[in-house]
Amino acid sequence: MIVTETDLKEIRLLHRGKVRDIYELDDMLLIVATDRISAFDVVLPNPVPDKGKVLTRISLFWFEKLSSIVPNHIITADVNEFPDVLKPYSQQLEGRSMLCKKAEPLPVECIVRGYITGSGWKDYLNTGAVCGIRLPENLRESDRLPEPIFTPSTKADVGDHDENISLEAVSSTIGKDKAEKIKEISLDLYTTAAEYALERGVIIADTKFEMGVHNGSLILIDEVLTPDSSRFWPADSYRPGGPQPSFDKQFVRDYLETLDWDKKAPGPELPDEIIEKTRARYIEAYERLTGNKFK
Repeated sequence: MIVTETDLKEIRLLHRGKVRDIYELDDMLLIVATDRISAFDVVLPNPVPDKGKVLTRISLFWFEKLSSIVPNHIITADVNEFPDVLKPYSQQLEGRSMLCKKAEPLPVECIVRGYITGSGWKDYLNTGAVCGIRLPENLRESDRLPEPIFTPSTKADVGDHDENISLEAVSSTIGKDKAEKIKEISLDLYTTAAEYALERGVIIADTKFEMGVHNGSLILIDEVLTPDSSRFWPADSYRPGGPQPSFDKQFVRDYLETLDWDKKAPGPELPDEIIEKTRARYIEAYERLTGNKFK
């Protein structure tokens, strides 16, 4: 079943994001990963089949694996354990939804970069730095950095663009102690995950974490280390000096860059071939990372 948008009539829709529909159930949230795909902060017209299920499975895998570093918001992803009011929607929700603790999201994207690529590469070419962090001279595109760096950004609404900001800017928004804490947690999460993934032939070039406050404590929320929130590269074909093949939606971005499109809504239709190859890349990322077959 392809799901592009949900409509759970008895439940309050809290937010419809680029990919996820979020509903409120008393002190819990229901997060549904649809098959929508976005690029350059624009939701594209046609979906990628099974994408929401792949994202959910990968997130659940990482939430469990990284739970010793920071608690997360997962209550259950088993529809059989969902409240009775959700039973009529079980088929639609199966495999692509999570019942979660309600947290107050921090107004910042926690981005960690282990390699120089994407917007970080553009910033580096212009200034020799990323988010105010001075980097070595003469780096090539896709080079591994001497050590991972924390490069936070603003959290944009649908259709707007995130902007890289400094740690000082984060501190002024959420306080210095909390800013330092999310930096420490983010770098620890990335380092642990990147080492694990590399053993399975996947380079995590960069990724984005989201954190919130629940009962006074920081927890990991939303999604974690998916092809939507990360750049995954096959290690066996890694060649610094230019763009890399990927298991993520960079494949879609690269296709869109060939079009005469101003990167504003509405986005262009994706050809069937691009949809099919994107789906295959998402599934391969899941299978490589988890060791499980996607069914």
